[in-house]
Amino acid sequence: MDNTIKPFKVHVSDADIADLKQRLQLTRWPDQIPNTEWRYGAKTDYIQQLCDYWQHHYDWRKHEARLNQFAQFTTGIDAHDIHFIHARSQHANAVPLLISHGWPGTIVEFLNVIDPLINPEAHGGKAEDAFHVVCPSLPGYGFSGTTQREQVDTLAMAEMFAELMARLGYDKYIAQGGDWGAIITSNLAIVDADHLYGIHLNMPFGYALTEDPHEGLSPQEIDDVNAMNSFEAMETGYQKIQGTKPQTLGVGLNDSPAGLCAWITEKFYTWMDCDGDIESVLDKDELLTNISVYWYTQSICSSTRLYYEVTQNARLKFLEQPVTVPVGVARYPKEVMRFPRQWCENVYSQIVQWQDFERGGHFAAMERPAEFLAEIRKFRALMCE
Repeated sequence: MDNTIKPFKVHVSDADIADLKQRLQLTRWPDQIPNTEWRYGAKTDYIQQLCDYWQHHYDWRKHEARLNQFAQFTTGIDAHDIHFIHARSQHANAVPLLISHGWPGTIVEFLNVIDPLINPEAHGGKAEDAFHVVCPSLPGYGFSGTTQREQVDTLAMAEMFAELMARLGYDKYIAQGGDWGAIITSNLAIVDADHLYGIHLNMPFGYALTEDPHEGLSPQEIDDVNAMNSFEAMETGYQKIQGTKPQTLGVGLNDSPAGLCAWITEKFYTWMDCDGDIESVLDKDELLTNISVYWYTQSICSSTRLYYEVTQNARLKFLEQPVTVPVGVARYPKEVMRFPRQWCENVYSQIVQWQDFERGGHFAAMERPAEFLAEIRKFRALMCE
């Protein structure tokens, strides 16, 4: 595996674009019981509308160009080609920032915040808010390509990202993440603690130490725990199949763009703070660009295998020993996992920043970019005074 850092440019062939449109044209749609909306899963007529737009109106070339506005590279680490955006600020005092996405996200989650992070003065910030941004595609996701061996889990990814930051020459940095990115970042706080100013999470983890898990919790925190229990009961079917038989699921999702669209869009609908109207938060183009990355890279099956690796191996170092680096937390009301602060303090021993927001869900950088930026800048000031 070549460990040099090579420039990378996103380019999808005309043949692949034509193939997508033909597959969309040939979709065989299921029926749906009238007036059931999203209760049985993806709402069929909305997915039909979205796929019709994807086939006839969505312009991949436009969004490909947007992806390519940022310098991108690949480098070989642990037998994997890791793809990453590396957007450097012009400011000499800029702080390196590693930002990691989750599932079913991609680097597309961060497209609205990268320029404000590296060029803060053009976006309401100050020069001292500047970052050098490193935004990798998770191994097995998007332009990092598919995984080719077992046990490429969140610990392996944390170790790869630590090597990536070292290879880029960053001796000290901040790491940020949500969803899988939060787990990778938490593992990173164990395996690369000496090189971290701190970590920032929008989905921190925790657990109760008391026999009664509600002991010492506020009414709102009890509601949060009950909501997590409800999520576990009603919204984790995808985890069960992806954590046990991802290859079976992958046959359908890798072959049918409509199936892929439904599988991913339903998660955005359910996990965002959108009041039942997905396009009140993200427009069709944003949704489809994220989905298109999975489609054109044929990485959906590989991405779901991460659930299997974690389910079967559970190498979550941050739950086995305390995270001692400074931690910042941003919590959004529609986040799927909202652990009480006292539970999180059993995992992260030095929480130095904690902010609860009134709006927002699972995809913080996409849904609430201004608040996301403000939180990261505040954490930077705290860590790098």
